[in-house]
Amino acid sequence: MGIPVAWSNWLLPRLDLDMRARTAANAGFATGYALAFGGRPNWLSARGFRYGLVSASVITAGYTAALAIPAVRNRMSELSDRAPDVPFVEWVTVHIPIGTVYSEELVFRAALDPLLDNTFGPRRGAVLGAATFGLWHIQPARAAGDSVPASVAATTLAGLVFGLLRSRTESAAAPALLHLALNVGGALAPRLAARLRRPA
Repeated sequence: MGIPVAWSNWLLPRLDLDMRARTAANAGFATGYALAFGGRPNWLSARGFRYGLVSASVITAGYTAALAIPAVRNRMSELSDRAPDVPFVEWVTVHIPIGTVYSEELVFRAALDPLLDNTFGPRRGAVLGAATFGLWHIQPARAAGDSVPASVAATTLAGLVFGLLRSRTESAAAPALLHLALNVGGALAPRLAARLRRPA
C-alpha cells in the first residue's frame, strides 16, 4: 500500500518531469508494480467491457445533461482550464488514457485490490484499496490547487466504485472505461460549455 502512495506523492514529483515523461514514468511504474505483485488486469473480459460501457454511458449522459442545462453549463464554462503544457488532443488521447487510467487501474484494480482482498477479506480490502487510491491523489491535488481533503475524499469514493466494478467483473476493463469517461468528460465538458456560452 505504501509503494504507490510514495511514488505518487514523493518520488514522482521529485523527478521534476514534463507531462510526456511523467506519463511514461507512471506507465512504467504501474507495469512494474503489477508484474511484481501478480496483477491480473484481464483487459479483454467481455463482462468487463459490458459493465464498463454501460457505466461510461451513464457518465456521458450526465455530462450531456449538464451541458444542456443553461445554469449548469454557464457554471461549467467558468471552471479553470486544467489542460497541461501539451496540445489538448494529446492530453485526452494519450496522457489521460495512459498516464492516468492505464497506470492507476493497473496499480489499484489489477494488482493492489486483489492482494488486499486476499489478505483482509473483500470488505476491508475494498476500503483499504479505495483509501490508498485517495492518498495517491494528495500531490496531484496540491499541484492543481485543489483542496487536498476534498480530493482525497472524492477519489476514495471513486476508488470504492471502481473496486466494486472490478470485483463484479473480475476485470480492470470495467473501472478503466468508467475512469476514462469521467476524466475525458471532465476535460471536455468545460471547453464545450465555454464554446456554447459564446454569443454567435
